[in-house]
Amino acid sequence: MKNIILVGKPNSGKSLLFNQLTGMRQKVANFPGVTVELKSGKFDQYQLVDFPGTYSLQSLSRDEELAIAKLHEAMHSDDTSLIVCNLDATRLERSLVFGLQVRDLAFQHNKGLIFALNMIDEVSRFGHHIDTEQLAQDLGCKVHALSAKTLIGLHEFRLALLDAAQHPQDFIPLKTEEASQPVLEISRKLSQQYGIKADVVLKRQNKIDDFLLNNVFGGLIFLVIMFLLFQSIFTWASPLMDGVEAIVGQLAALSSSVLPPGVVNDFVTDALFGGVGSFLVFVPQIMVLTLVIGLLEDTGYLARAALICHKPLSFFGLSGRSFIPYLSGHACAIPAIFAARTIESPRKRLITMMTIPLMSCSARLPVYALLIAVLVPETQYLGGLLNLQGITFFILYFIGILTALLVSTLLNKLTDMNTDQAEMPFILELPTYRLPHWKPLIHRVLTSAKQFIKRAAPVIFVVSVVIWFLGYFPQNGDLQSSYLAMLGHWIDPIFTPLGLDWRYGVAILVSFLAREVFVGALGTLFGIEGADENIAGLAANIQSDGLALGAGIGLMLFYVVALQCVATVATIKGETGSKKIAWGLFVGYGLLAYFLAFLAATFI
Repeated sequence: MKNIILVGKPNSGKSLLFNQLTGMRQKVANFPGVTVELKSGKFDQYQLVDFPGTYSLQSLSRDEELAIAKLHEAMHSDDTSLIVCNLDATRLERSLVFGLQVRDLAFQHNKGLIFALNMIDEVSRFGHHIDTEQLAQDLGCKVHALSAKTLIGLHEFRLALLDAAQHPQDFIPLKTEEASQPVLEISRKLSQQYGIKADVVLKRQNKIDDFLLNNVFGGLIFLVIMFLLFQSIFTWASPLMDGVEAIVGQLAALSSSVLPPGVVNDFVTDALFGGVGSFLVFVPQIMVLTLVIGLLEDTGYLARAALICHKPLSFFGLSGRSFIPYLSGHACAIPAIFAARTIESPRKRLITMMTIPLMSCSARLPVYALLIAVLVPETQYLGGLLNLQGITFFILYFIGILTALLVSTLLNKLTDMNTDQAEMPFILELPTYRLPHWKPLIHRVLTSAKQFIKRAAPVIFVVSVVIWFLGYFPQNGDLQSSYLAMLGHWIDPIFTPLGLDWRYGVAILVSFLAREVFVGALGTLFGIEGADENIAGLAANIQSDGLALGAGIGLMLFYVVALQCVATVATIKGETGSKKIAWGLFVGYGLLAYFLAFLAATFI
């Protein structure tokens, strides 16, 4: 299958165009450097490949370096049929810098090339018109005006793209009279001739930035937005969580009443509904987290947040660009570690990657939600807009961030400054403010829940079955005389100083496979123990069991800090090329987590 290569600068609507052409719902983010891997999808009989966004063929970051290397590789490949270069119609000069370089590269390798002039709807909104036919003559390539968001010109572009892919030799760039001039000079001249004036586009943006980036109010607004982000995870998701818990409880009660008493009934009730069902209750929080972060990305606020955070993060030896991987780490550490490639400084990139595991990822959400529901009352403020449980959520996330900053400071002092390259100035493009494209955003939210369940459910199911079997036999449901109790009492001395009994110890140990397994393991254990009682939520079972406040807080602190994700360890090893760093973080964060849990259990 022949390939069509899609390239362009970051934040130019390229990924959304890719989605529209392939029907895939790739993540579309409104800040530079979001795409760190090649994405591909089928377009007719061709494979459309979305390359990471780059500003120039001269790389400034590892992300761009990899993208440019892959682009040169694609230019040499016989499988590459056509190059599509996406241009931002609202910022033509910046887009053409890269576009002209790609044009020259396509000419050198005898590859067909067409330009997609994206975001034409925003240009039209300001009453401006771009003469695409004349621009095509000056560029020596076909230019197609379109809007991937409003679908203006998209049907015509599909037809033109298919024709160009079938006859790529007819679309090899032509040499123009200006081809010998410097790229910056040509792009500036063409932008002045065809593009919309920058002050027209920036007028509204600057008014908003004057408020959001104000020296006094900007930081306060940022803190409020971050507080609402973490508050929403608990407050907004609470009705959905209650609904899922009710459904799981009703299904468990129905299956228990239908199945005859015995081993099968106990297995379905305790292992399936007690283990896997307890985990599903917390999936709505993953969806809310993805939705809120997606809104911040698509509207363009994340780039502003990175700018606001640059100065305070510099104090800890980081860069403003570290903010984006840090925030992404609250969804999942693995893509966040990849996103750190956009940090130009190798030292700051390494420190960022090493501290990303301290961000509270979505796998920790079920653990936090369970323990908060057990320990913190549902006290509400401001008519229910805020509640104490949501505030506790924010505090846990803040502790993770604070720990990451303190560790960053330590690593920065321990890192040999002489081994680093010269520090480059912090430069970040501020995208225009835009309304989110809701269809991909909602799809992203649903996909995040689907992927989370797909990744975690099989592990939780296997662990739940194993724990149920070991906890049910040999006495058919007597947990205290089970095989699992024998194992639990053997490891009990490790967790007794933390104020936890062997059941929590078993759940903690198996959660080193994946943090969210903790909830499923406890659900199975408490399900076996309360098999003859009315089915209740796991939080209610733990409350009735009497978890001490200090032990509960220590348990939360343990999960804030401990690195309990094998995939994250493997990713750090791959990105740093060092087993010593990866496993050193695993052991170091584990010991720190145990120490904090011990302090909480001892003094609270």
